[in-house]
Amino acid sequence: MNYTESFTRLVKIMDELREKCPWDKKQTIQTLRTMTIEETYELAEAITNESWNDIKEESGDILLHIIFYSKIAAEKNKFNLNDVIEAICNKLIKRHPHIYSDVVVNDEEDVKKNWEKIKLDEGKQSVISGVPVALPAIVKATRLQEKVKQVGFEWSNKEDVWLKVEEEIKELHHEVSVGNKENTEQEFGDLLFSLINYGRFLNIDAESALEKTNKKFINRFTAIEKLAAEQGNKLRNMSLEEMDALWNIVKKQNAVN
Repeated sequence: MNYTESFTRLVKIMDELREKCPWDKKQTIQTLRTMTIEETYELAEAITNESWNDIKEESGDILLHIIFYSKIAAEKNKFNLNDVIEAICNKLIKRHPHIYSDVVVNDEEDVKKNWEKIKLDEGKQSVISGVPVALPAIVKATRLQEKVKQVGFEWSNKEDVWLKVEEEIKELHHEVSVGNKENTEQEFGDLLFSLINYGRFLNIDAESALEKTNKKFINRFTAIEKLAAEQGNKLRNMSLEEMDALWNIVKKQNAVN
């Protein structure tokens, strides 16, 4: 595989588009930002679906955006594509001393701990300072928990984590019974945070798990809409019991399939 030839071709196309295409010429880092977020979510969806063709396509879109940002930066004399590549190469070498130096590690957890230690040595003020503020809440909670784990702020076992989940459930029930909305919201958030933590101990990514459940719900709900229509009915005209009966039919069909 000639990676150099393909990469050079893509960079050349970007240069040509930036020079000749009215749309590409108008783009700025701000106009690209929203599109980059959208492309990232499309890649995430392709990964969830394990659709390799879509992963290939969406990865190409993300790569194009990186080259686009580098092109705009070069025009403003901020940095160029080579600077981006060299920076990540240097970072990877520095943060993998067990590969490129004489540091010894026993497992992937040692690698993660070394990574965080190196980041702090580089001037990071906090272990959690590298977690982006704009991350979706579930992803952010997972990253925060993973970060603090690297300095030993971690539960000993999943059984203790589950006890914490049960504790948070009780506290949530209490606030609901009291009727304090602000405290109820806080306890609800604490429960979610604890469940995400428990998921980590089960090697389950909460964001991926919830997205799969979302997809399952969408598929089942649209299926009961279709089933109702085949029976000459609409969900809005049906009772909850009737809709629940259709739901159970769909669940059985999915179980068989």
